[in-house]
Amino acid sequence: MLSGLDRNERLLLLRFVCAYAWTDLEIKAGERKFVERLATRMDLSDDDRKEVEQWLHVAPAPSDVDPKQVPAEHRRTFFEAVRAVMYADGEADAEEKQHLEELRAALGL
Repeated sequence: MLSGLDRNERLLLLRFVCAYAWTDLEIKAGERKFVERLATRMDLSDDDRKEVEQWLHVAPAPSDVDPKQVPAEHRRTFFEAVRAVMYADGEADAEEKQHLEELRAALGL
């Protein structure tokens, strides 16, 4: 799933995951662990890891998570990663579920 992503696509995926983790306006421990594990699996450079860590402190700008940026061949991967982070804390409220459905529609899934 992740091996087909180049560096820019990996960072875009992590930006999406972090942005959607912020939907409820806080990063919970389970979400943080999920992002950290995902980043570790991607074998990022130190600079890229620092950038991801920033997204766990301050949400990425909405313009940085435009579904149109997601390559068609990776849309399912992005959706599944966002869904996983939303449930990483053991719960997903109605607003999070709504955002997830909006992402699904925007990705054409």
